[in-house]
Amino acid sequence: MTTSKIPESSAATPLFDLQALVVAVRRRRRLWCSLALLGLLAGTAMAVLLPPPPTAVTKVLVAHQEDQPNDTGTLIRTDAELLGTTRIAERALRSLKSPEKPEDFMRDYRGTGLTNNLLQIDVTGDSDTEAVARAKALADAFVADHVRRMQETAKAESKALLDQRDRMRDELAEVNEAIGGRSPESDPEASASTESLFARRAELTSRITDFGQRAEEARMGTPRIIAGTQIVDAPRAIRHSLPKAAVTNAAIGLVLGLVLGLALAAVSTVVRDRPVLRRDIAANLGASVITELPRRSGRLWQRRRTRAARERLTASLARTVRGSAEPLSLLELGCARSTSVIALNLTAAVAAEGPVVVIDGLPGPQLAKRRQKPGDPTVVSGERAAAVSPQERRIGVGSVAPGTAWTDLRYLGSRTVLVVRAGHGSAAWLHTVARQLADQRIPVIGVVLIDPDPRDRTDGTLWDGAPTAPRGRGEVGEVPARQNGTGRRRTERLPAWTAQGPDNDQEAR
Repeated sequence: MTTSKIPESSAATPLFDLQALVVAVRRRRRLWCSLALLGLLAGTAMAVLLPPPPTAVTKVLVAHQEDQPNDTGTLIRTDAELLGTTRIAERALRSLKSPEKPEDFMRDYRGTGLTNNLLQIDVTGDSDTEAVARAKALADAFVADHVRRMQETAKAESKALLDQRDRMRDELAEVNEAIGGRSPESDPEASASTESLFARRAELTSRITDFGQRAEEARMGTPRIIAGTQIVDAPRAIRHSLPKAAVTNAAIGLVLGLVLGLALAAVSTVVRDRPVLRRDIAANLGASVITELPRRSGRLWQRRRTRAARERLTASLARTVRGSAEPLSLLELGCARSTSVIALNLTAAVAAEGPVVVIDGLPGPQLAKRRQKPGDPTVVSGERAAAVSPQERRIGVGSVAPGTAWTDLRYLGSRTVLVVRAGHGSAAWLHTVARQLADQRIPVIGVVLIDPDPRDRTDGTLWDGAPTAPRGRGEVGEVPARQNGTGRRRTERLPAWTAQGPDNDQEAR
């Protein structure tokens, strides 16, 4: 007994298929559209049910002693942080005569540095009037605190300079006394010492003058800072427009919901690994896609095309049934209702040539338990399949969903057509279906794809021959010899993943 060789792939499999991801995400548009709509409704509801509290705003021009043209905003950020201190909050509450705690009041306002010297104060309150009063009290408290700090800084700097000037004056008095106590002498050393004292006196005189000027400048700079620090924009209440807020929040919620939905759809697509393209489904099942049918009737202008596709499929399957005495089965994966409709249409097409019995192996009341109408074909359940007369033509209908009894599929038909819903089964399960059918010696004639992507342009045809066939007729994994156009016969092999691998319901990766 020999085994088939593993065929070498003609093209390397891409690590990440962007086209399949885009198609799968587009097919899950219900998810991300629902999340986008939910975000839109949530944003609108927040604007209506949670309106912003009454808010007032004011702007304060702040002058600094250390202002520099190249300042990066450090000073104004410091002022914004100083605004959020208990000292200023307590002074503002004192002016408002409010018993509120400074710690609680600090949560209701915020300072923002707009430029190097412009501070904006936003305050909330129970009403517009209260918010405006709070903003006025905060701005006054901040200006008073800033002016006081600048005055104290200037006073301390001026005092330090004057103290230094006084020490220099005392030293200058000592130098003058030393110069006055010397008598003119011709001694060179005495002359050098006298010149040194005169130089020291000149230096001290210059430094005393400098310290006096700097102290005066420090005192003169304070009025400029006091005059420059002021409220430039009077406190005013901010008017909130409910329609504008609703539209803004709805747009934000729509965008966030859409992004979240697309992300969830993409992640779930990658994790679940459910093929949606014809190319991937054909490759995983090892059989070509022979036709595509929508899951529902579709719009009015699409129904004629759908009806024509169903008629072509019925005619093709009818020719297949007439051309062989072996029974044919239709095995569904995720589309039991569509498979039932195809089976009934096929039965009606071949009923004129003799009695036809439909063997129902589907889970649930699809065919055998439905109400029979006059002229409907005979439908029996899978348990009564053995009682069907050999003279009657049989068409089996079953399922290859998880939980399928694989050994029972042989009784539905020795050949099969798989009716698969796109995006329903994972790649691992499609591999399992193909392997199990090969183990049961049930060749797959083709795949009917239900609910395909309308923009799918991939090829669902396998060009290397039929990949599934009964084994045991010669070499393992070989398909019976076929007659080609030249009259010669050739032997085709199954792919390695259908001819080999463990016999379980997990994909051999």
